[in-house]
Amino acid sequence: MHYITPDLCDAYPELVQVVEPMFSNFGGRDSFGGEIVTIKCFEDNSLVKELVEQPGKGKVMVVDGGASMRRALLGDMLAEKAAKNGWEGLVIYGCVRDVDVLAQTNLGVQALASHPMKTDKRGIGDRNVAVTFGGVTFRPGEYLYADNNGIIIAPTALKMPE
Repeated sequence: MHYITPDLCDAYPELVQVVEPMFSNFGGRDSFGGEIVTIKCFEDNSLVKELVEQPGKGKVMVVDGGASMRRALLGDMLAEKAAKNGWEGLVIYGCVRDVDVLAQTNLGVQALASHPMKTDKRGIGDRNVAVTFGGVTFRPGEYLYADNNGIIIAPTALKMPE
């Protein structure tokens, strides 16, 4: 499904919240949306690795990486696995790497920046907790829509206006 966030904002102004503009598009899909699944971690992508191995059809992974600019929470191998398992996309409040490959992967990826260093794997982090960044709170089970215009969230699934 192709989403246009300005059209969704116009159609559902009372429902949507707009994430502050700080993210860039790194994925092969320039538009994505779905049910929110959250991870909160800092410079450790162990939980991201676990989650991309599970079916993700209709879901968007929101990763609160604490805005770290020292490690990449997603690279080419995890992105390929996420795409293979049907994830719609990932929003990463942190960095990604292997950006040339990410741009060729059938997956939505928005993040703050790129960084070549991988994370440590210590198994530290939380899953399916509310996370707050960019002026909004992302809650598991709510919905996220993203394109080159920005990222929005809503408490329920939205349909593109005709």
